[in-house]
Amino acid sequence: MKIKEIKGANMDIDLVSESIGWKQNNCPWNEEENTKEHRCAVKDTSICKFFCGIRYLDNVLCSYPYENIDVLSEDEIDRKMK
Repeated sequence: MKIKEIKGANMDIDLVSESIGWKQNNCPWNEEENTKEHRCAVKDTSICKFFCGIRYLDNVLCSYPYENIDVLSEDEIDRKMK
């Protein structure tokens, strides 16, 4: 499977801090590069090229190391962009 479900929504949208009180998986891109610089989404700034959506409750769908355009259908990409 090319899309992973990452618990804890590694998103920088007003909430993320180093000391959170819930389970949060590490970003696979950060793990590969041994850094903490990558975020799935940054409010009013960007969305990661591996970001494929959010699944209830706060899980990120991540396609790392495959860019989202390589794993999502054209309909899914169009829906995401609207």
